[in-house]
Amino acid sequence: MLIEIYSDVICPWCFIGKQRLDRVLASDLGNGIDLIWRPYQLYPYVPPEGLDRDEFIRAQYGEKANPKKVPNAIQKDGELVGIEFNYGAIQKIPNTLLAHRLLLYVEEPPLQHELAERLFRMYFCEGGDVGNIEQLVNAAVQVGLDGKLVRQYLHSELGYAQTLRDIDKGSTIGVAGVPCYRIGGMFLLAGAQPTDTIVQYIERTKRRLDRKTTTSPV
Repeated sequence: MLIEIYSDVICPWCFIGKQRLDRVLASDLGNGIDLIWRPYQLYPYVPPEGLDRDEFIRAQYGEKANPKKVPNAIQKDGELVGIEFNYGAIQKIPNTLLAHRLLLYVEEPPLQHELAERLFRMYFCEGGDVGNIEQLVNAAVQVGLDGKLVRQYLHSELGYAQTLRDIDKGSTIGVAGVPCYRIGGMFLLAGAQPTDTIVQYIERTKRRLDRKTTTSPV
């Protein structure tokens, strides 16, 4: 069974949702499940060089907003799944199209999942720029990819059109925010849901698929 994860690498709830999903799939329920990451952009209008994060936050939430403070709900839920958000280290709001193209480049699902984790930690815990080619290359090397080939890919136009098509496809199937999980091609589960809810949706989808298999004509 396939779970498609619609996400943006600068979405804190996507990072929290990943950790919750990982905990569910570490059980027997994860047997026979494949994962694939799909693109979504929270801020598609951000220029390729990115925007100053402090200025962006104050423009969004007012001059009294503190860009360095992690919102209480994010900090609390992050700690419960082992994430220490470090908003003080983040300098930019990047355009994430390059990061999504890099995730598309990775053909092996377990490696793509590992890369997604690295990109989340790079941005939220280390203050890295996931819109910078060299930093993306470094992240790719850390999960075992060939840096030279990744650099060539990111400097080309390869994967660009496909990434945009995948973003458009998400909107056509009902993805209006992230994280959003398309489970077994049947159900959409939106938001960083509790593990119990994730379990219920996976079990429901597996039962539905099993019924389809047993009732199909030979």
